[in-house]
Amino acid sequence: MAAPAPMSNASFIPPPPGDAFGHPTALWQLVHSEFWERFAYYGMRALLAIYVATTFFGLLPEGDAKAEAALTYGAYTALIYATGIFGGFIADRFIGYRRAIVIGGLFMAAGLFLLLIKDLQWFLLGLSLIVVGNGLFKPNISTMVGRLYAPDDARRDSGFTWFYMGINAGGALAPLICGTLIGAYFGYEWGFFAAGIGMLLGLVAFQWRIARMGVIGQPPAGGESFSRVLLVTLGALVAVPLVYALLSQKTLVGYLLIGLFLVLTVYFVAAGIRSRDRVQLHRYIAMLLLFLAKILFWGMFEQAGSSLNFFAKDHVDAPFDFTVFQSANPIFIILLAPVFAWLWPRLEARGVNPSIPRKFGIAVILVAIGFTTLVWAIGALQDANARIPWEMLALAYMINTMGELCLSPIGLSMVSKLAAARDTGLAMGAWFLCTAIGNFAAGAVAALAAGGGAAAGIQQYADIYTQIAVAGFGFGAAFLLFAPLINKLMHGVK
Repeated sequence: MAAPAPMSNASFIPPPPGDAFGHPTALWQLVHSEFWERFAYYGMRALLAIYVATTFFGLLPEGDAKAEAALTYGAYTALIYATGIFGGFIADRFIGYRRAIVIGGLFMAAGLFLLLIKDLQWFLLGLSLIVVGNGLFKPNISTMVGRLYAPDDARRDSGFTWFYMGINAGGALAPLICGTLIGAYFGYEWGFFAAGIGMLLGLVAFQWRIARMGVIGQPPAGGESFSRVLLVTLGALVAVPLVYALLSQKTLVGYLLIGLFLVLTVYFVAAGIRSRDRVQLHRYIAMLLLFLAKILFWGMFEQAGSSLNFFAKDHVDAPFDFTVFQSANPIFIILLAPVFAWLWPRLEARGVNPSIPRKFGIAVILVAIGFTTLVWAIGALQDANARIPWEMLALAYMINTMGELCLSPIGLSMVSKLAAARDTGLAMGAWFLCTAIGNFAAGAVAALAAGGGAAAGIQQYADIYTQIAVAGFGFGAAFLLFAPLINKLMHGVK
């Protein structure tokens, strides 16, 4: 994902006059648009692994079907995050944020509607369109939020908080509408259709009264011509079969992502050495160590859409459809984010606020605790049908979300402080590349957890979740232990 270009107060051009609730009126338009885009993404994500397993691999043994679906889910979500690097660059340099968002949204809507076709090739084509469209949409609408405020505007953090809440509100509502109310009663393919309608509503919200944006998001100088829009659209169409090929050969995605991460690692270390600035070199090393923590965290945390979804369907006793659990994480974020926002300043005032490396270590340990909760419940609370009470899965989701709140909200800020100004955009892209690698790893782990089928039963989940917990406790403790060293490498960045 491309970071917003650094601005000075002199170069900042404000949006047209007019505030609502203390913020530019354009903010609420962007929040509304992002709400529907996230509704579309999380609505289809809630159904993806289950639908792929039952619809396209139903003739395979149950364990093999779930494993194939988990790998497809991991490859898809990995590519979703990886393509943002390119989408931000295209908007920055060629067509501007507005046009990139519209093109990306149309690609995503088209892809979601193609998911209705019960043919694997068409389904993968639909996923490919969504991946390419998301790369153009997701990073650029976030950038536009930043462009609403001058660099020293005290409302900036608050504006992004509202935007973040819009994301999670859409993520909380989507599984309930697309999965529980539509998919469970009319077929999951109609849940995808509802997600596609949500994407179109997001585009309508974005374009409605676009004059509120003023010049924000307009094409860069020299990029006003329609020919550039046509060129980017054709380029996106060319990218679709490339993504299709990667989704068809899922192991290639892992090699590609790891290769990119190694290239970036070499680049940052070399950039630190070339700068002849020992402090900057140390900060790059610290940043790369924290990147590893994020990969580990996301590989554990992102069981939510894959193995935990299968687990909820087969082994959780609940009076509602299993897709409801896909709303748990965003609901807990909405409830707990204000608590964490209140907590950190008060700990700082008392001199006990954990450093960034310690927060990352705490995040990994919290996810380990969440999976330990499930392992304990499997051993102590399962009934004769190999099901555990739904409250235990909800508790695990809550603990995992607490871990996310220790890591994700401060990650972007951390990257922007540790990277040199000339490398900030690339460092932001690397941060999201870590999310992509974590998602791919999560799919591979989920294939092991859900791949045993009926013969392995609930014990297969217990065994894999135990391994996740052990790894989480071990690596989390290591980050806590070496936090002083990492802090020293950061040279005062907090």
